[in-house]
Amino acid sequence: MKIPFNVPPVTGKEIDYISRVIVNRSLSGDGEFTEKCRHWFEEKLGCFSALMTTSGTHALEMGAILAGIKQGDEVIMPSFTFVSTANAFVLRGARIVFVDIRPDTMNIDEKLIPGAVTEKTKAIVPVHYAGVACEMEAVMEAAGRYGLTVIEDAAQGVMSGYRGMPLGTIGNLGCFSFHETKNYTCGEGGALVVNDDSFVKRAEIVREKGTNRSEFIRGEVDKYTWTDVGSSYLPSELNTAFLYAQLEMADEIKDDRLKSWKYYYELLKLLAGSGYLELPVIPQGCEHNGSIFYIKLKDKAERSKIIRYLSDNGVRSVFHYIPLHSSIAGARYGCFHGEDRYTTTESERLLRLPLYYGLAADDIEYTAGLLKRYYR
Repeated sequence: MKIPFNVPPVTGKEIDYISRVIVNRSLSGDGEFTEKCRHWFEEKLGCFSALMTTSGTHALEMGAILAGIKQGDEVIMPSFTFVSTANAFVLRGARIVFVDIRPDTMNIDEKLIPGAVTEKTKAIVPVHYAGVACEMEAVMEAAGRYGLTVIEDAAQGVMSGYRGMPLGTIGNLGCFSFHETKNYTCGEGGALVVNDDSFVKRAEIVREKGTNRSEFIRGEVDKYTWTDVGSSYLPSELNTAFLYAQLEMADEIKDDRLKSWKYYYELLKLLAGSGYLELPVIPQGCEHNGSIFYIKLKDKAERSKIIRYLSDNGVRSVFHYIPLHSSIAGARYGCFHGEDRYTTTESERLLRLPLYYGLAADDIEYTAGLLKRYYR
């Protein structure tokens, strides 16, 4: 491939920080760099607590435990999302209630949430697709009306905002991912953001395999023991050392990605204006982070042709997601509430173009040029 779809960011300090971890023989979690990452998020977000985890999936699993999800409960979320969003709650015995999306942002349609609530509903999981915020004011209003916990899936939303509030800090809990496809990465990693003070102590215990080990380390108890359910959600210091090198340059990485995003948008405006494709929509009050640049095409067949055309000319493009409600497990563990007006049709039109830190302007021009040539 002349232009790959993704290149994980490297800032230059990763090897130095990883070497420090090796020299200090401190490979397990909650060492120097895990603490640095935790403090970075707590200061940046202004949350009660930010707990580094082994993945965004595990942050969601912790959220499900803290929300008290149990057998027979219902959890509302969009079907247009990665499987981890649903799996975390299915593992606790929940039934997933999928709600249709808005065609402009590909986020959950906030107007449909109240109608999906039943006496079994316990939580809402809004997914901020492409780092663009869901309409969180309406989501939180519905949650407050029915006494529901809100767990933000902000896997793609680090450094994005909604009406001046960082994504991940609006719901009771927020979940980030640092997979290699994300803006900031350590290969595999995540974080749970705790915005409700009542969850802080238990979150720490759940993350430490259900023990009060963190209290023991701080000298608050003379020994630690098993006190609750939990699992091993602590990342290695090698991972957080790699991640911290990127957090130190978080603004630069974001600015670089936004510059590429805006250049794509500028170059493809004419095609959009001529009706050949559609460009992303950023609602007023949403500050995105350049996580994903996508276009929407006429239909699934045209998308397949363009993927092949771009590939034949050295550009890798991809699509996602296949809606969860249409999968085998989605039918087994969930149901779609109401009419699927947009989830399937819009997902089949969406195509992601290459976007990563350090993407050259020439490569953006080349990719956009191929699309223009295709339609000519």
